[in-house]
Amino acid sequence: MTGSLEYDSFFTCEEYLLKRYDRFSRQLGFSASSEDEYEFWASELRSSLRRVIGLDTMVRAPLAPRFVGVTDMETYIREEVTIQTEPGVIMPMYVLIPKQLQVPAPSVIAPHGHDSGGKLATAGRTDLAKVREAIQKYQNDYGVQLVNEGFVVFCPDARGFGQRRELPHQSKPEEFLNSSCQVLNNMAIPLGQTVTGMWTWDLMRLVDYIEEYRDECDPERIGCAGLSGGGHQTLWLSALDHRIKCAVISGYFYGYRDALLKLNTNCSCNYVPNLWQVADMGDIGALIAPRPLLVETGNRDPLNGETGLANVTEQIDITRSAYALFDAAS
Repeated sequence: MTGSLEYDSFFTCEEYLLKRYDRFSRQLGFSASSEDEYEFWASELRSSLRRVIGLDTMVRAPLAPRFVGVTDMETYIREEVTIQTEPGVIMPMYVLIPKQLQVPAPSVIAPHGHDSGGKLATAGRTDLAKVREAIQKYQNDYGVQLVNEGFVVFCPDARGFGQRRELPHQSKPEEFLNSSCQVLNNMAIPLGQTVTGMWTWDLMRLVDYIEEYRDECDPERIGCAGLSGGGHQTLWLSALDHRIKCAVISGYFYGYRDALLKLNTNCSCNYVPNLWQVADMGDIGALIAPRPLLVETGNRDPLNGETGLANVTEQIDITRSAYALFDAAS
């Protein structure tokens, strides 16, 4: 006897769930035909999205900013700062400030993606070998690229990354590029919260910090730009906070059915209870209209799903329909 077992057949749920998605998804999908209808729809969708990601459960606390240190980076200054986003919840960040700064200056929030060490990659910490290798692979040091274009750039650690990793990930210093998204979502969802909601709330509080404490920044010129998981954060922040005047979403804009239901081993930070019944990604993107939005994708990105670019352009078309109402589609 070998002790092994091979079944002739399996009885899985995927086909049933795909049919359920087709039947019940996008109940608040974009369908407005005028600016007035858009405003009504957008208000309703934003309320639903705030509810499903648990944004309305967040507890406001004093920002209590703390200056940690500063490093001279030749063409810019790199400050290290922390703020409080909920009671006892601390968000560390790098603030990159051009030496040749004309104030009040435009600023960009640069949320990071996965395999980045949090703020380390976006802020260009090439003095760390693993970060340097990640930057060579993903070109995800866009915080440095932006500061060298004259922007004040904010590179925060999202919850679950960098200095905000949960146990047991803290105990493995050699894995500092990794995240604890699953651990965090496992704890959050039964409490009515989600990683997506936490990330969105924290970035909203970062906008508060820019407005209230960063005198060198123009509060009317705050943008957000991110790659992959940073695109995830940029999408949600820009959709739910009008203070973001311009958004760049790279490597994160596709239909949920192909990219997250069929590709169901994606990082758990993407999964929000009841979200797919409410809207698809193109509908969330439509909430950014008519503010400037750039969506970038790769024609070989496996996260786009089996239909590839078609899964992206389908969502772009939904978003572009909203922009067309404002004569802002291009």
